[in-house]
Amino acid sequence: MMYSEKVMEHFQNPRNVGEILNADGVGEVGNAKCGDIMKMYLKIEDGVIEDVKFKTFGCGSAIASSSMATELIKGKTIEEAMNLTNKAVAEALDGLPPVKMHCSVLAEQAIKSALLDYSKKNNIHIDGLEDINFDDDHHAHELEEL
Repeated sequence: MMYSEKVMEHFQNPRNVGEILNADGVGEVGNAKCGDIMKMYLKIEDGVIEDVKFKTFGCGSAIASSSMATELIKGKTIEEAMNLTNKAVAEALDGLPPVKMHCSVLAEQAIKSALLDYSKKNNIHIDGLEDINFDDDHHAHELEEL
């Protein structure tokens, strides 16, 4: 399987790894089938993502996708972060192998999951979040495993 130099670089030297204590939003998404789990921490001030950190348990593509996604939303507004698509993450990495595209989807979902947490904690409405249902999907995966 061929990985771009960007994927390898972000895998070997991931940006923004770690956790933010007292984060304004924390999101965790996982895919039981492939075993990738991503946790995303956001520090938000005045509607801007001041800081973002992640912890990812998974393959190189999952780590690279998380790293690139955090880079793409750091310093951006909540609206801009909401508009980040998995395609944009994959393109910023100069492409992912088709079997690894789900890693970029997880990165997008992790960000939205953290934004959802932030919106609930602060009772703020964020456009576009109501359409996403993480839990059902996650439990559907778990049920298939049984």
